[in-house]
Amino acid sequence: MIDYIKGGIAELTPAMVVVDCNGLGYGVNISLNTYSAIQGKSSCKLYIYEAIREDAYILYGFADKQERELFLLLISVSGIGGNTARMILSALSPAELCNVISSENAGLLKTVKGIGLKTAQRVIIDLKDKIKTTSGASAISGGMLAMNAEVNDEAVAALTMLGFAPAPSQKVVALILQEEPNAPVEKVIKLALKRL
Repeated sequence: MIDYIKGGIAELTPAMVVVDCNGLGYGVNISLNTYSAIQGKSSCKLYIYEAIREDAYILYGFADKQERELFLLLISVSGIGGNTARMILSALSPAELCNVISSENAGLLKTVKGIGLKTAQRVIIDLKDKIKTTSGASAISGGMLAMNAEVNDEAVAALTMLGFAPAPSQKVVALILQEEPNAPVEKVIKLALKRL
């Protein structure tokens, strides 16, 4: 798995960048936010998402990890693929997208090319609980990484089955994952049982 690519910028368009990494040119699809962040620079570091399909091997690049986490959340929504997620991230900055989702502004989200009202509503419903905004700055589930969302969901489900209320379970699990982001689900549950 490629986590990031760092190198010189060989070619740059608003939709794609070719990063020269030791003589090997990687064609990376980017959003307008990332384009703005790397425009005018001679080199860059892009956080990568690899989309490997039967007929294609596509790289999506992001100027920061937060934008990549939002991209991963967006493509987890049914009906949203890589290009649509990139289109959303081109139309809205990560902070704006977090605000649109948390304020349930489907009208603004459907102004993005290729997004209808039903898709906009699905994005909001699916991601509202995963995205929280704090004092204008956006944080994903209290700083939780997208890959921790699965551990979070499993731990909360297990604690709920054990008879604990979902709301306090969610709070305790989120705190534990902030302290130990790489903790496996078993450890999270054990720590949560001590605190509940």
